[in-house]
Formats: sequence, structure tokens, C-alpha cells
Amino acid sequence: MKFDKVYPLEKIAEIINQEFIGDPNFEVHGMNEIHVVESGDIVFVDHPKYYDVALESAATIVLINKKVDCPVGKALLISDDPFRDFNKLTNHFNPFIAQSVAIADTAVIGEGTVIQPNVVLGDNVKIGKNCIIHPNVTIYKNAIIGNNVIIHANTVLGADAFYYKRRPEGYDRLLSGGNVVLEDNVEIGASCTIDRGVSGSTTIKYGTKIDNSVQIGHDTVVGKHCLIASQTGIAGANVIEDEVIMWGQVGLTSGITIAKKTVILAQSGITKSTEPGTTYFGSPAVEVRRGYRELAAIRSLPEFLRKAKK
Repeated sequence: MKFDKVYPLEKIAEIINQEFIGDPNFEVHGMNEIHVVESGDIVFVDHPKYYDVALESAATIVLINKKVDCPVGKALLISDDPFRDFNKLTNHFNPFIAQSVAIADTAVIGEGTVIQPNVVLGDNVKIGKNCIIHPNVTIYKNAIIGNNVIIHANTVLGADAFYYKRRPEGYDRLLSGGNVVLEDNVEIGASCTIDRGVSGSTTIKYGTKIDNSVQIGHDTVVGKHCLIASQTGIAGANVIEDEVIMWGQVGLTSGITIAKKTVILAQSGITKSTEPGTTYFGSPAVEVRRGYRELAAIRSLPEFLRKAKK
């Protein structure tokens, strides 16, 4: 998430009421999660296990809960609760603003695009040319929709990320300041949900087709010309490369890569990154030929045991 302008480090520290280490005028351009940070971004870290990852990342400002040596060319924001203060920054630069009309005045709708009844478009939504947005679709603020896109009824683009920190009093939600991006020629079925990024974009690339009742989590990137069948559930922060096929009721854990031209058969559970051009089956999923061999072996066990008793 990029800010509306460049802010000095001193101003950011003032917003969260915390101390800093570095030049007061050190430039801050935005804030992002670790997997999408760029130079000029703030990243937060609140566990020693991940200190080095954050300090060595592309981020140049690290919001951290311990005073450590500041890497050359970077700055630190010292906080007793980086998660809380990351939320403060999100709320400051991208606050929730209640909407009083179905289609926001700031929404931009391209030539030839059809908006059916009861569609809700949030602030700064941009929709390209020759799209069809069917009834009861809700598109949250800042979403970007390309040309020739079809979105079927009751789909929701841009709900909050499912991202929580457990505290003694319950679960604390990480505020979402990102958006959803659909590139040209994407088709989304009915009753799908695509969550916005925490700070970046959840992206569906050119030509991908998604069936009804599919869930895609925050910050996931789905490549070009993919097919995703009904009732598939994709967790956050995944990379799905081009020309992947997922059949019905596939489930993906977070933080993995589904390689180009992978095929995942129905009702499979994927817990690890895949190899390009390979077909997977089962839960936890394995390469399909291995999976079928294992099933055949299990089915032959009763006969094997019967013979072993003789």
C-alpha cells in the first residue's frame, strides 16, 4: 500500500506515538507485508524468529518490538506492539468510510460495460470496457477490473483478509488496506469471494476462468489462463502460476506455489508447492500415479493378509 505522498520517518513515528532509529527525514513511501515489500516500505515484525527476515528484506523501514542494530540504509520504528501499530497506520492512511450510495461517485465505469441491478461499487473502483457485472455483486473500494470481464451474481470482491493475532482476550484482526485486481478477459462465477490484500493486491490475471462458489484468500496471485472449479478454497499469500487447472473442492494451504500447468484433481488437499506440468491427487496430495498405486496397495491388503495367515 503506497501512501498519497512521501512522509518523513519522524511523522510516521508521531502517528503511532513510538520512537524511531534513523534520520528524522528518512523517506517513507508506503507499507506492506513481508512477501510484497519494496524499498521505501514499512514492514512489521513481532517475533524473534522472523527478525532477520524482516531486517534483510527489501523494506527500508522495520517496525519491530526490540531495539536491534539498524542495517545500513534503513530505519527502525520501535514499538511494544508492532501488530497494533501496523493497524494504526492502515487506519490512518486507508480508513473505513461508510458508503451512502450503491455506486460511489468516484467509481469509474468503462464504455460498453453493463451494471445489473443491486450492484454495489465502492470508492475508486475502476471497471474497464465491455464488462458485465451481474445482480447483487459487491466490489469493495479501490478494486481494479479490466476489459471484457464477467462477474456473476452474488460475488464479493475485496472483503477483509482472514488474518488474526491471538491475544489473551481473543482474536485481533489485521486491518486490510489492499485491493483486488482482475485483468482482462477474466470470468468469475456466482457466489465467489475474493479477499483483498492486507497491503498489496489479490490478483487474477488475464484470461482465467473461475467457477461458482470459489474462495480466494488475501494477496494470492492467480496466473493467466487458469481454470478453477466450484467449491475450491485457496488460502492467502499463494502464487498460482499460468495455465493451472484445479477441479472441484480442492483446498490449498497458505504460502505455497502451484507451478505452471499443474493439474489438481477433485477433492485434493495441497500442503506443499508443486512441480510444473504435474497432476496431483489426494489429501495430502501426491503425484497422481503414486497416489493411485498407494490406493491399489491398500485395497490389496485384505487379500495379502488372508494369504499370509495360511
